[in-house]
Amino acid sequence: MSATKTTNKIICVHCGEDCPNRSIAIDEIYFCCNGCKFVYELLNENNLGSYYKIEDKPGIKVSDKLYDNHFAYLDNDKIKEKLLDFSDEKVSKLTLVIPQIHCSSCIWLLEHLQKLHSGILSSRVHFLKKEVSITFEHEKLSLRDLIELLTSIGYEPQISLDDYEIKVKSKKGSSLIVRIAVAGFCFANIMLFSFPEYLSSDGSLSDNFVQFFGYLNVLLAIPVFFFSASVYFKSAYFGLKQKVINMDVPISLGILMLFMRSMYEVTTSTGVGYFDSFTGLVFFLLIGKLFQEKTYDSLSFDSDYKSYFPISIIKLIKESEEIVPITDLKQGDRILVRNNELIPADARLLSSHASIDYSFVTGESDPIEKSVNDKIYAGGKQIGGIIKLEVLKNVSQSYITQLWNDANFTPPSEKSLSNMANRFSKYFTFAVVSIAFGAALVWMFIDPSKAIFVGTSVLIIACPCALALSTPITLGATQRILGRNKLFFKESATIEKLASVTHILFDKTGTLTKAKTSSIEYIGDALTNDEKALIHSLVRHSTHPLSVKLNKHLEHHQIFSVDKFDETAGKGISGIINNREIKIGSSRFCGHDSQNDESKIMQSQVHISIGHKYYGYFKIAVQYRDNLENLAFDLGKKYKLSILSGDNDSELSKLHTLFPEATSYHFSATPKDKLLHVKNLQESGECVLMFGDGLNDAGALKQSDIGIAVTESMSSFSPASDGILAGEKFAEMSRFIKFSNSAISIILVSFIISILYNVVGLGFAIMGLLSPLFAAVLMPISSLTVVGFAIITTNIVARRLRI
Repeated sequence: MSATKTTNKIICVHCGEDCPNRSIAIDEIYFCCNGCKFVYELLNENNLGSYYKIEDKPGIKVSDKLYDNHFAYLDNDKIKEKLLDFSDEKVSKLTLVIPQIHCSSCIWLLEHLQKLHSGILSSRVHFLKKEVSITFEHEKLSLRDLIELLTSIGYEPQISLDDYEIKVKSKKGSSLIVRIAVAGFCFANIMLFSFPEYLSSDGSLSDNFVQFFGYLNVLLAIPVFFFSASVYFKSAYFGLKQKVINMDVPISLGILMLFMRSMYEVTTSTGVGYFDSFTGLVFFLLIGKLFQEKTYDSLSFDSDYKSYFPISIIKLIKESEEIVPITDLKQGDRILVRNNELIPADARLLSSHASIDYSFVTGESDPIEKSVNDKIYAGGKQIGGIIKLEVLKNVSQSYITQLWNDANFTPPSEKSLSNMANRFSKYFTFAVVSIAFGAALVWMFIDPSKAIFVGTSVLIIACPCALALSTPITLGATQRILGRNKLFFKESATIEKLASVTHILFDKTGTLTKAKTSSIEYIGDALTNDEKALIHSLVRHSTHPLSVKLNKHLEHHQIFSVDKFDETAGKGISGIINNREIKIGSSRFCGHDSQNDESKIMQSQVHISIGHKYYGYFKIAVQYRDNLENLAFDLGKKYKLSILSGDNDSELSKLHTLFPEATSYHFSATPKDKLLHVKNLQESGECVLMFGDGLNDAGALKQSDIGIAVTESMSSFSPASDGILAGEKFAEMSRFIKFSNSAISIILVSFIISILYNVVGLGFAIMGLLSPLFAAVLMPISSLTVVGFAIITTNIVARRLRI
């Protein structure tokens, strides 16, 4: 590693800017300032020298002076509370906007911040949003120290306590409109000044007038070149700096060729140039760019699900309880959160105590004990009995879904259509640049006056963005339609995975069976109203499907407070009520190992133990979901099917009538057994789709290639899943899968349309039949055509499948 030297100058190793002299150096490595030298030393001291190997001179120029009090306001507790997404006794988490993120070296460095300071636990970059999410130990590293550390290495965050997202969008749109206005004004006036030239086809216009109007056109073209067109030059520069030829490279070359050729003709008095075509080209390119951005923004194919993500919660309205979407929650509302339910918003604890699992936020699974009036952050999960909370902040669904994505983050497959399109686009752009120079060279021998026009037209008309947009737009449209039908995927790439599924697994209770409609009969020693109230008080704390049924069955009984609530996956629940221990679950869990004949009939049994005495059991008749038989046989035509259940095999005979003959069955499976079964299938080459309730099978759902949690009320959000399906829509899953597979076909057809457009457009451009101005109009139309085709076709297929 050494500084780049030329005859007249030395280039800074860190940022690539000119060094004024050789005074700031380490051995033979030179820097433009002490700030860059400091960052270089800091990275190498912490074994992060690979930063300079990923990209050549990747750094950002750092100021020599770090002002001591610049970030002093971050010591203010009220400001810290506004900035932090989460904070407990040890760990804090926040998301920062860092505009300086521009290349793979930036990502690499910002995701290795823990090597710069032991107080940083983890960091993750969202490149497109230019954001970094950082988890750190605030006892070792304060928020102020963290921000100063980032600033010292050239990544000063853009901190605003206002709504940053809205400000950025507004600024971005207005900047583009100003560029269009400048280009449009200059284009119109250049056309006006060129009228004498257009009308004097016989050459009667005086040379002085030609030269005068030519220089007026130069004056008008300069702001278009240096201001309006700069958006393309900057994008091309950053792309080339990262050794990537993006789509703005050929556009920039076309603009540059027209401008330089026009300047040459005017300054040498050999012609009037092509300033009308040049300014018109930039004007129409920018209009197309604005139209594209507005179109894509309006589609809102974003994984935040801000308008329809289906998390709900129990809200207290006077003395009654009502299940409401979390979007309806406002500051001051009071809510109830049950065992294993997600806390949807920052809130104050009203109950005497709570045990909060923040593994969804921090990755640490040890529960944190909270007392009355303590603040509890969004994303925590209650472990234990029901707690009462008061909402302190309005709900941010984008934050909740960000946690969902982080919790189950998996890198995109290299075989995905999106990655294939991106790789093709990269080589496509390189090929277009080569074709443009080749065509211009050939036309130099045929008709030199057309060479610049032909080369520019080729560079402008060829557009790989239509190809790159096919996948995200189609999958986004599919995701939105499925969302309206109550199947919600955390990311659109999951739809693409569905096409590869070979084996489908089903949990039984709560997945194949209905949660709310069942006949319930009690068998055993008689229960008093007080004892029924004890059972009701305990089961209302659990979200297990059988607990929900019992809670509904006993809802008119009195409610007592529960101490030491505990839920053991696959076994049962327990708690202390009025100094009596209550156990509800399997017979063995309740201390009664029964092998009676009734275990072979088609019911689920929920056993009861009160005060260490076994009482009996509730016999809950199983009711399978409507149209389950049609769904099973439809899926069985294409996929291997298996049923994994924690219950015994008492319902095997009934399941044989509902599922195809080739279906495999696995009963009395523990959560660990389910997980191992999924792993074994994957090791044998199967691509596994699993349906479960997200409770006892959370591990298996997460292990599956695609895990979908089937739920009734949407109140139990399962971060282990890739998708959430409303139970009422379960019978339609076969159509949903067919629709998802159709989306892949639509993407392939979009690829073909995009390729045909480019082949035909390039053909006309190479033959000299297409002007740069017309090419600038056609280029955005091609992208919008592909977008329109993808959206319209996706909606047509959805209607044909009655989705």
